[in-house]
Amino acid sequence: MRIPLYQIDAFTDRVFAGNPAAVCPLDAWLDDATMQAIAAENNLSETAFFVPQGPDFGLRWFTPKVEVDLCGHATLATGWLILTRLEPQRSDVTFHSRSGALKVARQGARFALDFPSRPAKPATPPAALLAALGGDPADVLLSTGNYLAVFRSADDVRALKPDFAALARIENYGVIVSAPGEGDVDFVSRYFAAWHGIDEDPVTGAAHCVLTPHWAKRLGKRALHARQISARGGELWCEERGARVSIAGHCAFYMEGAVQ
Repeated sequence: MRIPLYQIDAFTDRVFAGNPAAVCPLDAWLDDATMQAIAAENNLSETAFFVPQGPDFGLRWFTPKVEVDLCGHATLATGWLILTRLEPQRSDVTFHSRSGALKVARQGARFALDFPSRPAKPATPPAALLAALGGDPADVLLSTGNYLAVFRSADDVRALKPDFAALARIENYGVIVSAPGEGDVDFVSRYFAAWHGIDEDPVTGAAHCVLTPHWAKRLGKRALHARQISARGGELWCEERGARVSIAGHCAFYMEGAVQ
C-alpha cells in the first residue's frame, strides 16, 4: 500500500498558520478501518480522502477519532491540491459527500467553498456546557451538531479556557463561540470539538455555515470578513447566499509524502 499524502495549511497564506489538513488521493476507497487508522496516525484535526467520480470526486473526512459529515478546511485543501497541482487547467471542482455536492472554485488569489447554510436557532444549553466553557455568553443557539455561544466581545472569546474533558462528555456536539469583530473583521470565533477528538480546531470552515447566516442577519450585510482567533489563527471571507454560503480563503502548501 503506497498512498500519496499532502499536508496543506488552509485559511492562511503562510505555513505554520491556519488549519493543517492531510489529503490523500485514492484510486478507490480503502476500507473504513484503514482510513481511520491513517487519520489517527496523522493526528491532525482532519484527513481527507478523495476518489474519482466521473468528472468529479467523492470526498470523505476523518478526525483522529471518527468520520465526520462535513469539513471545510480539508475540502478547501483538497480543492487547492487539485486546482493547483493535480489538474491546474480546471477553474473549479465538485465533490460528492455525506453533505451533498460541494464545490471549490478559484476566486482571484483565494479559493471559495460552496457549502450548505446551517442557521442556528435559540436553544437552552445544558448546564454542563456553560460550566465547561467557563464563560457567560449573551446568547446560545443550536444548529446541526453544534451549539453556538455568542459573547459580547472578542476579548471574551479570546479569554475562554474550556474544560475539554467536560466538553468531551457532551455527546455528538461541537461548540462554536463567537463575538462581534475587532479592527478589520466583522466577527471572530473559536471552535471546540472535544467529543470528536479535537479540543480546539484552529480554523473551521464548516462552523462558518452556521456563523455566516447568523452574522449576516445581525449585521445586515451579506459579505463578511471573519477571523478565527485560535493560537494558529486564520481568515475567511464569507457570503450569505440563501440556502448556501460561500467561504473563501487561501492555502499554503507544507509537505508531501506517501503512506507506505
